[in-house]
Amino acid sequence: MRADRILDVVRWGNNVAARAIGEMAIAYRPRSAYTPLVPEHRYLRLPVAFAPIRGRFEHPTLYGDALRIGIYDALYTRPGDYLVLETGIWFIASQDRFLPSLCVETNRTISIARPGQPLTVGANAYAGITTGTTVGVTGDWPASVLGISGSGINPAGLPTDLSVPYWTVLLPPIPTVTLQVSDLVSDDLGRSGVVAAAELTRLGWRLTVKEATA
Repeated sequence: MRADRILDVVRWGNNVAARAIGEMAIAYRPRSAYTPLVPEHRYLRLPVAFAPIRGRFEHPTLYGDALRIGIYDALYTRPGDYLVLETGIWFIASQDRFLPSLCVETNRTISIARPGQPLTVGANAYAGITTGTTVGVTGDWPASVLGISGSGINPAGLPTDLSVPYWTVLLPPIPTVTLQVSDLVSDDLGRSGVVAAAELTRLGWRLTVKEATA
């Protein structure tokens, strides 16, 4: 049997399984950094189910684990697409031939802005970030935002010193935008942070964000 025929059989099997145990999803393919989930980016309805990576259906999903195996017909979908269900929003991280599809569950909506350049050449009286000099580079994007251990403790070691929380943010590739260190991240809870590390992997963006504290 030819490889493409085997792949068709695998996809059809996933479709049958998703119809039996999953729910209907709407697939979106963002073409703009500002409006990822708008009607004109919607292109498909399909049944989708998700399984934990560890043990598939033998074990429950673990706390803080945003990665799932996607069970659906992957003929028309591709990495970077969003799958919107009544129970949540996911994006496709990878979809390799003959391998399970990897999807990421989103739990927050974030937007990203970029600090502007100093207004004057040479020495400036204030070198920090001001809201008046920031420029929005994305609209609202569903993302996986997970907390990791706090760090950045003041070396003075005073009793009132607090660690600065960091987030791990997973996003699909964003059309026309390359994220950078020092970009500003805001979420739907009203929190804000600064990108401390930005890595574009074959699975999408992986950001380390230092939460801004008062």
